[in-house]
Amino acid sequence: MNVMDAICTRRSVRSYASDPLPPEVFERMRQALRRAPSACNNQPWHFILVTEGPLRRELAAASNGQNWMADAPLTVVGCALPDQAYQRMGGYGNSADLDVTIALDHLTLAAVAEGLGTCWIGAFDEGRVKALLNVPAHAKVVAMTPLGYPASPDLNRPLEPGKRKDESAVFSGNRFGEALPEASA
Repeated sequence: MNVMDAICTRRSVRSYASDPLPPEVFERMRQALRRAPSACNNQPWHFILVTEGPLRRELAAASNGQNWMADAPLTVVGCALPDQAYQRMGGYGNSADLDVTIALDHLTLAAVAEGLGTCWIGAFDEGRVKALLNVPAHAKVVAMTPLGYPASPDLNRPLEPGKRKDESAVFSGNRFGEALPEASA
């Protein structure tokens, strides 16, 4: 699967088969996270790969009761290390959250290419998640995703084009609000 196919096929999966991840697939998912770009290549992240069933259930409970998360054989928890991040992103802030997000996005696309599903989880009680996983005070839990095989094979088909905003709502040419230029040959 090429990257555009992965982008067009990726969706939020909320129903997982109980099948475990083969070791070679698990390793490729780890490498997708590890090889993601970050500002100044600082890699200000730490990923917790949660495989223990009872702990996955507790994470789901700490995620506003999204209990379906625990059905996936793995939950990836992306933590930012702000002190290790580039400190002048946009001239005012650090890159930690963005860097973790880029890595998790790499994971979601690599997962689609493997026939796996993911779902961005941003609704969680960070204090509870940090306590469950022994995350130190200096780290920030940015997002999580369950990772596993979708319960339905229908979840591995491209999304319908109508599910996206019109291009005129998301693109400008040269300056905000200006019409797009014609594509150059």
